[in-house]
Amino acid sequence: MTELLLDAHFWVGVAFVVFIGILVWAGIHKLAWTKLGEAGEKVRAQLEEAESLRRESEALLADIRRQKEAAEAHAAELMANAQEEAKRLQVDAQAKLAEQIERRGQLAERRIATAEAQAAAEVKAAAAELAAQMAERVLTARVAGTKSDPLVDAALGQLGTKLQ
Repeated sequence: MTELLLDAHFWVGVAFVVFIGILVWAGIHKLAWTKLGEAGEKVRAQLEEAESLRRESEALLADIRRQKEAAEAHAAELMANAQEEAKRLQVDAQAKLAEQIERRGQLAERRIATAEAQAAAEVKAAAAELAAQMAERVLTARVAGTKSDPLVDAALGQLGTKLQ
């Protein structure tokens, strides 16, 4: 046993046991449990707060996703409306173009008809003038041998001017 009393490890062990005994007698274990409990409560409160923040962020994320889906649906609706409007405008433009082409065609046909009528009138006038000149020549040749009447000559002179 003397060897045991001289061994340093023995005295370290005894000092450790005495130290633990003093700590227990002083109530350090209660203080440690209290501090650990408080730390545990803080951790628990932080975990609850983190869980609450997680739920709020999930709700916010779900709301943002709903808003995104609504915005995408609205954008798709706008695109569809724009495409329909573009198609309608294209149909209207084609109809107006066809109508304008039709009107210009009719105007051209009227101008052609007017030009044809004017050309026909000019041809008739030229034919009448030529016929009058021919009739005048024929009558002049027939009457040249005979004595002419001044009234007939005057009427023949007026005939050429009236037919024009």
